[in-house]
Amino acid sequence: MLSTWPELPYERWRPTCDTLHAHTQVLGKLSARLAPPQPQLQHAALRVTTRGWETGALPAPDGSGALGIVLDLRSHCAVVEHSSGAAVRIPLTPHRSVGAVTRAVLAAVRELGGPVEFDPTPQEVSWTVPLDADEEHATYVPEQVADYFVAATRAAQVLAEFRAPYRGRGTPVNAWWGSFDLAVSLFSGAPAAPPSGDFIMRNAMDAQEVAVGWWPGDERYGRAAFYAYAHPAPDGFDTLTLEPAAARWESELGEYVLDWDDVRAAADPAAAALAFTRSAFRHSCRVCDWPYPLAASAEGNPPPVR
Repeated sequence: MLSTWPELPYERWRPTCDTLHAHTQVLGKLSARLAPPQPQLQHAALRVTTRGWETGALPAPDGSGALGIVLDLRSHCAVVEHSSGAAVRIPLTPHRSVGAVTRAVLAAVRELGGPVEFDPTPQEVSWTVPLDADEEHATYVPEQVADYFVAATRAAQVLAEFRAPYRGRGTPVNAWWGSFDLAVSLFSGAPAAPPSGDFIMRNAMDAQEVAVGWWPGDERYGRAAFYAYAHPAPDGFDTLTLEPAAARWESELGEYVLDWDDVRAAADPAAAALAFTRSAFRHSCRVCDWPYPLAASAEGNPPPVR
């Protein structure tokens, strides 16, 4: 049973973080290629489970059944599984490169499920070397991955609890491999203009939403944190006062954040994080003029189970 909210100093574990991030992109790209397309690119999203990052059940290219690919962060291996029971395990070890793991995963997918096209270009990161040729990212410290997995599990539990009572359309807790974050999006039902015309934005952000999530830190913001934003955001959105008191607006991100260290320092970390998610949604709905019944349902009014 998890009993801690571990430290997660981004600069200290950044090399391992980048390697792990790259591994998740392999899973995400296979999901995007094989899964039936869904609105807001939901078919490309992964999940954080009790094992690690996982795809859903993906149609095998040769029609033989379903494939699943897992980054098992407990036993530190990538696993390619077929619905027939066949499986291939690929160790994630210190100094084993992203390129080597990517090539092994693709070989296992093709062995178990038939030929599949794969775009090796990394997305939403600062490096450009194709994933199957990336020999630079090879740092993998199991202890750091274990701390990350504990933290990610805690964050996912908070986001799931926040999401649970909402009666409108919403996503499950998505694990996004481009930005390497966990997120829940709740939708009002109204359309919205995407912020730009690139592929991701025009497909992922074509509806009014409030998104709440968590990331372990990145190049833009070198601290683990919960975050929240609304799309589209009206004038004055950056002036909200959220709970707890440590929550604040980050203008460079265009998002509200609550640092992981502030959550850890709270008397009840889970309650502090949940307060942030709920207050962000409540105030976002107010200033974005969402229907009151939808906003109220996120806080259990009416109760989700009678």
